[in-house]
Amino acid sequence: MSVDSIATAAYLIAALLFVLSLAGLSKNATAKQGLTYGVVGMTIALAATIGLSLHDSTARGSAVVVLVVAVVVGAAFGLWRARVVQMTGMPELIALLHSFVGLAAVLVGWASYLEVERGGLESFTGSLLRIHHAEVLIGIFIGAVTFTGSIVAYLKLSAKIKSAPLVLPGKNLLNLLALLAFAGLMVYFVADPASWPIVVATAIALIFGWHLVASIGGGDMPVVVSMLNSYSGWAAAASGFLLDNDLLIVTGALVGSSGAYLSYIMCQAMNRSFFSVIAGGFGVEAGPSGVVDHGEHREITAEETASLLDSASSVVITPGYGMAVAQAQYPVAELTRILREKGVDVRFGIHPVAGRLPGHMNVLLAEAKVPYDIALEMDEINDDLADTDVVLVIGANDTVNPAAEEDPGSPIAGMPVLRVWEAKNVVVFKRSMAVGYAGVQNPLFFRDNTQMLFGDAKTKVDDIVQALQRVPA
Repeated sequence: MSVDSIATAAYLIAALLFVLSLAGLSKNATAKQGLTYGVVGMTIALAATIGLSLHDSTARGSAVVVLVVAVVVGAAFGLWRARVVQMTGMPELIALLHSFVGLAAVLVGWASYLEVERGGLESFTGSLLRIHHAEVLIGIFIGAVTFTGSIVAYLKLSAKIKSAPLVLPGKNLLNLLALLAFAGLMVYFVADPASWPIVVATAIALIFGWHLVASIGGGDMPVVVSMLNSYSGWAAAASGFLLDNDLLIVTGALVGSSGAYLSYIMCQAMNRSFFSVIAGGFGVEAGPSGVVDHGEHREITAEETASLLDSASSVVITPGYGMAVAQAQYPVAELTRILREKGVDVRFGIHPVAGRLPGHMNVLLAEAKVPYDIALEMDEINDDLADTDVVLVIGANDTVNPAAEEDPGSPIAGMPVLRVWEAKNVVVFKRSMAVGYAGVQNPLFFRDNTQMLFGDAKTKVDDIVQALQRVPA
């Protein structure tokens, strides 16, 4: 058996493990198993790639050294970031990691172009050479868009730049002109592979990626992160074509298609157009609603909230990004345990885009050992909210905003939300009356059946737990 056939078999096994990894990660109960499949698959893929490089001519010995050093440095960086990152920082970390994939695709495209120009790939002649040139430019374009777009997403998610959408005059026209310019440059480059078209195309793609994500409002960042995940997959697939690596093509296609499908599902959940995500016009369809006097809000104490919960027969908890910031998932899990022991029916209502990342709240609750079967999606629990005694809104804002259904002029108009205001009593945990990430005031705070519990969510939930423990069983 030759080294090439062994490597091909290893790549096939790795591809199957990646498919099993995706299947496992689709469910909370099998997520750890899915992660293990992915790690093992990537280890096999790296070992096979290094083995192939060692089998090549001795002239590539230095390349093997560079490859091993890159793997070690990348693994060390990844392990370090994974250990120090907080759950609240996970979305921006993922966005930053996507940028590395995009940058790698750009570098691979340029390296492949330069190798052909030096006559390094003699097999590329005639139509094959033109196809290769098209692959180079497409790979560079996807990678560059992913690179700068991911950096902008990281800056927005980490609050290093404003989350509001950038609205330039003729924004959509600028995007269209960028795409047309790229198409023209690709045609020219395929016919005459000079260096200036690839330089200009790279610059256009970098600017286009920056503008594409900068034009999207911060409230829609969960979908953007998912979409960038898809872009990074297609960038990896493009690199696979240039490197003649079947595993990279398969892996990139898996990531690209699954990310695109997840983005489509999230767009449906938010009543948004999938095309508007790709076009960079997401989050600016409706104009800002006018200033409205919603009246006065009412406040409640932790002890009063505990009394309300103790007398309830059904409770729904709707978590949001504020719960992640306060790291309140553990006291929330303890609160859930105490209430269930008292015979209270406790469930969680999870909005598809709660937090800053798809599945953000599910991961937090699973981390705190909240039973999977009581963490329900929005569509599963929305119709039950009218029959619920108490809803606890812990750190959520835009995902429970009735303006989405009642105010056609709201920037979040048409977005499906958790109808928590239909419950008998609503307690909202917030630090202040400030607006949410989308910058929209929430009329829920001023409803007659809503009371505000101000302060750090973790501290307040701890206070409620202590108050409930003092109540006789």
